[in-house]
Amino acid sequence: MSFSWSRVGTWIVAFVVGAVYGIAGTIAHAYTLAWFPLGLLLALIGSAALLAAVRLLTSDRWAALGTGFGLMVATLVFSGAGPGGSVVVPQTGLGIVWTIAVPLLVAMVVAWPERLPRMTTTAAPDAREEPDAATGARTADRASAHDGSA
Repeated sequence: MSFSWSRVGTWIVAFVVGAVYGIAGTIAHAYTLAWFPLGLLLALIGSAALLAAVRLLTSDRWAALGTGFGLMVATLVFSGAGPGGSVVVPQTGLGIVWTIAVPLLVAMVVAWPERLPRMTTTAAPDAREEPDAATGARTADRASAHDGSA
């Protein structure tokens, strides 16, 4: 792999986009609709979709990792106490889930294999078939002639 300024630029842009999503998810994760954690669900879906899109569109683990670092840095920065003592991510169940889920999403997307192995099924040759003398190929016609079914 050779050095390329365009790849470095891609990583920087990926980091910034990840940070923007991280800020949005960190702020929105606490929103609930009655008992349903809608903000957390949308933040996780959006973050997972962003990470998957970056990984699939760039075919580069490093770009996905840059996006993930942006997500994690934004979560870390906004999880601490601010200068006035306010905390964006309080230590509640939703906050803990958000703080743990982001690195897990990043690890899953970055560690995903480049290509999954294809499942191919090959049929075993029928034991009744005999190879053709001229071509060496097995023919079903000759096999059916031997068992009298033709």
